[in-house]
Amino acid sequence: MPETQSTAPIQTRKRRDLTRFLLVIGLLLLFNFLGQQFFFRLDLTEEKRYTMAEATKELLQKLPQPVTVTVYLDGDFPPSFRRLQQAVRETLNEMQVYGGQNLHYVFIDPSAAGTEQARNAYYATLLKKGLRPTNLGANENGKRVEKIIFPWATVSAGGKEQQVLLLRGNQAAPADVRLNQSIEGLEYEMASAIRRVVPGQRKRIGVVEGHGELNNAEAGDLIGSLSQFYDVFRVNLAQTRPQDLRTLSALVVAKPAGTFSEPEKFKLDQFVTHGGNALFFVDAMRVNLDSASRGGMLSFPIQTNLDDLLFKYGVRVNPDLLLDLNSGVIPLVTGMMGNKPKVEPMPWQFYPLINNFSQHPITRNLDAVYTKFVSSIDTVKAVGIRKTPLLFTSRYTRVLPSPVPVNLNDARLEPNRQLYTSQFKPVGYLLEGQFRSLYANRAEPGTARFQPATSPQDRPAKVLVLSDGDFVRNDVDPKTGRPLRLGFDRLAATEFANRELVLNAVDYMLDESNLISVRGKQITLRPLDKLRVAEERRQWQLLNLVAPLLLLGVFGAVRAWRRKRRYARF
Repeated sequence: MPETQSTAPIQTRKRRDLTRFLLVIGLLLLFNFLGQQFFFRLDLTEEKRYTMAEATKELLQKLPQPVTVTVYLDGDFPPSFRRLQQAVRETLNEMQVYGGQNLHYVFIDPSAAGTEQARNAYYATLLKKGLRPTNLGANENGKRVEKIIFPWATVSAGGKEQQVLLLRGNQAAPADVRLNQSIEGLEYEMASAIRRVVPGQRKRIGVVEGHGELNNAEAGDLIGSLSQFYDVFRVNLAQTRPQDLRTLSALVVAKPAGTFSEPEKFKLDQFVTHGGNALFFVDAMRVNLDSASRGGMLSFPIQTNLDDLLFKYGVRVNPDLLLDLNSGVIPLVTGMMGNKPKVEPMPWQFYPLINNFSQHPITRNLDAVYTKFVSSIDTVKAVGIRKTPLLFTSRYTRVLPSPVPVNLNDARLEPNRQLYTSQFKPVGYLLEGQFRSLYANRAEPGTARFQPATSPQDRPAKVLVLSDGDFVRNDVDPKTGRPLRLGFDRLAATEFANRELVLNAVDYMLDESNLISVRGKQITLRPLDKLRVAEERRQWQLLNLVAPLLLLGVFGAVRAWRRKRRYARF
């Protein structure tokens, strides 16, 4: 009888343990089923660095065909650069979650070839694609070594291929800041490249001509860069009907030297007020470098007849020229070497290097841009228009009002720093909102048709105004006659970010999915205090070594005491 009573609790415990086991298995299966049916991800970082923007998710979820991303960042790198490598991998992993089977990626080490000949051949293949290498310094076994890396990726789909530069950011910034800027822009760079290779309806952009604007050679790289993603046409406003302009999504006015007639300006005004976007790269002052090199000249304002139109939209390009101690260079003859003139690059304060930007998606984390004979811009009242300054000169700026003497020989003189008292002068503005027509409550030029204050066709639009027509002019190779890359300075052998700014501005204006907003993503750097690390290094090392052992010992002692107490009752 006692044995029967003792076996009953044992069977009860077995039944209870089996029930608990089956319950746990059932809950795991239920959670697994729910996880498959209801997809979600948790990002616990403060700045949501692993969270994709809605525009990126929508793009990836609607991929019409497979997309392959090839990243040339495999191999051993220093810890700082390994952070970029890991960030690229994490970004592509996150993208693959939403892209599914239509998104594939692979990492390649360009230096992994078995022989030097094979490695050089592979390098040459990458160079033909336009992938420029970077020399990366590293310490291996106490020795300084140089490695050639390709911080690039290629995105391909349907026979199209787009190159993505992974190491971006402001070159004037410290290395860790620039690396962080590159990581911040990874999602946009990848998503933007994917959007450009997948098929879709191409929007149309018009480049205005007929007023002495840049010709096809001078604007060759601008037109070619835009043509990769949009359909680009030359537009003569005098010969184009207003209804034909409505088929365009944007107009580019690049360095006009002549005067716009009132009928042409009316067409331009109606295009903007009816929802068309416009980019104005205009000079306020006329400068002739040939005259400036032959004893100097006086620069006077250019009469383009656009001042009242831009004033109505909310900005005024002032008739002045800005000098900046942070400037580019010009070639000057400084002497003779034998029977040949000696030409040296000299700083030229009329060529400001702009390295101060707003935190707008168009200019965020942008490298320096190159300007020539730029003017200041003021804002005026315009109801319903949001005005965002994008570019600023440095803190050492000088303003010369019209007329301005321009003489290339002044580049030989040391600038007087006491005259550079102005600072951070805006030279570029983005205007957004519902623009009011300059011809409201007036007759259409050349006709008796009265224009009402508002029109049912009025739509919000975006207008970019930059007070430098040369901003979008590329140099031309004198030997081949082919246009060089926009922003490339042959004297400094440096490529500035002029083209990137223009493409960002066009994307911001024409991208209805608002993908450009991803450029506003920010990842906060949290560096360690190096001095404190050096001072407290020993105590932190001891803490990291001793504390785990103490915790393990306490855990073992508590566990032994509980086991002894539990089984002592039996």
